Amino acid sequence: MNLGEQKVTGGLGPDAEDDPRLASGKELLTVAEVSALLRVSKMTIYRMVHSDEITHVRVGRSFRIPADAVRRILGTRNAPHLRP
Repeated sequence: MNLGEQKVTGGLGPDAEDDPRLASGKELLTVAEVSALLRVSKMTIYRMVHSDEITHVRVGRSFRIPADAVRRILGTRNAPHLRP
């Protein structure tokens, strides 16, 4: 695990794992949505995007992050309530 992941996983909110936006895993989230889910700043997410620590898609000048990438960060990939 790298330092970026340690920082992100340390401050997770209690409701992030139950967020319906993560349920399907196929949805693309904005940087603002991911930062709110992980309870970190948008700049932290941008750093993760630019260093390729998190999977992302570029849409014009914006970035979108697959819900599956957020689930991997949360470490709840095998949680029954988050399976597609």
